[in-house]
Amino acid sequence: MKVKRRPGVITTELKKKDGTAWIEYPELEKIRWLRHAFSTRTGGVSPAPYGGMNLSFTVGDSSGNVRENFRLFGEAAGIPAEDMVLAHQTHTSNVISVGSRHRGMGIFSERDFHDVDGLVTDEPDVCLVTSHADCVPLFFVDTVHHVIALAHAGWRGTAGDICGNTVALMEQDYGCNAADITACIGPCVCGECYEVGAEVADTFSGMFHGPEREQVLHMSGTASGKYLLDLAQANRLLMMRHGIPPERIILPDLCTRCNAHLLHSHRATGGRRGGMCAFLMLHE
Repeated sequence: MKVKRRPGVITTELKKKDGTAWIEYPELEKIRWLRHAFSTRTGGVSPAPYGGMNLSFTVGDSSGNVRENFRLFGEAAGIPAEDMVLAHQTHTSNVISVGSRHRGMGIFSERDFHDVDGLVTDEPDVCLVTSHADCVPLFFVDTVHHVIALAHAGWRGTAGDICGNTVALMEQDYGCNAADITACIGPCVCGECYEVGAEVADTFSGMFHGPEREQVLHMSGTASGKYLLDLAQANRLLMMRHGIPPERIILPDLCTRCNAHLLHSHRATGGRRGGMCAFLMLHE
């Protein structure tokens, strides 16, 4: 399957097993006690327009199909579906700690939390899961304390600094040091494909100044009063602000909109699509 990658260093690898395809980061794959994945459209049982491997309960697909897709994906990627905890995302910057008692919540049982876009744990065999279809997946791994976090950052979550909230919870509740965190920014809509209006642009113009603003925000060449926003770069800069070393931050080489044949993209389909998930689990 042909993949369109962003210019520069290749940072992701496409894996496939039993008809299911997913994306991994070689940098995270090196960590023997860690499992991670980012799903694609490939595989699954969902009909059009949900694109086979749909992992979203909120797009109109049957819940039975979605649960079966989680099961099939977990079998292929080596992450038992029963160990997964699915965030309840409402474009907030809220982050909570979860543990073994949360296994299965959001997929096989009701959650006891809501309005949460980021999850943290230090317990093995508890798989953190966030949902995506253009928004930014943020993987955090403290390689010293064996603490992991996963967050969903749309423009609202990025503006609300879900990145900073995640790092703060890891530091305050688990004794982590930002300097020990390896962070991967997952596949998302790229800065050349994400057009926003003046209100959103003003929000980010107030967050970033000078050279940083030039990395994040540009005038659109296609429409008056529109701007191009690079959420991956915005989150990279926020990670650095919160103490994660730049050499430990890995950017994605895949844009969801540019690869809509492989990845679910809200922008590319006008909302008629399925959903992907990011997965992160300690496995010791």
